[in-house]
Amino acid sequence: MDQIKIGKFIAYRRKKQGLSQKQLAEQINVTDKTISKWETGSRMPDASMLLKLSQALEIDVNELLAGEESSPEE
Repeated sequence: MDQIKIGKFIAYRRKKQGLSQKQLAEQINVTDKTISKWETGSRMPDASMLLKLSQALEIDVNELLAGEESSPEE
């Protein structure tokens, strides 16, 4: 897993949702500093946070871990 790629993807999806780091943090019960660490790639979300985070960003866990949106299946 590429932490930097995942971090950039988290930031992209958060901004696409129109959320600040603080707003996202409040939704999933972490601090905005935690969101910042994830987005810069210095930390990865704990496994316990993956489902909450992916739901807040309106993606699935696989997309979150891949750091990119999956292409629609035909």
